[in-house]
Amino acid sequence: MDEKMAKLKEYLQMETEIAFEEFKTYYTGVIEQLNKTYSEMDQAACFQARYICSIVQGNAESRAQRSKVNGKAFKKMAAKCGFWVDAIDHRLKKEGMTQNEIDAAMGEINKDAEQ
Repeated sequence: MDEKMAKLKEYLQMETEIAFEEFKTYYTGVIEQLNKTYSEMDQAACFQARYICSIVQGNAESRAQRSKVNGKAFKKMAAKCGFWVDAIDHRLKKEGMTQNEIDAAMGEINKDAEQ
């Protein structure tokens, strides 16, 4: 997840939106990595994955509203990322965390991503 997080930070610093194909490639890589490594991920990687999915989800939802050509694809990406956010939340809660603790950890990651 470190590599995906580094790329996301790069995207967040950009002034312009990336093209649909690059967005799709990034999204696909994140989902593939989650499908392969989710069960072995430690808590830190879960937090990174959740943060990445929440950012991609929000971005995809926004783009779905503005894109006639790719709107349907963006909606599917947003839904899949939403699924992963919920799955990660469920896992973290099962491991003993509260939603407030999860939200606080997300706030810390967001601070780091903005730097």
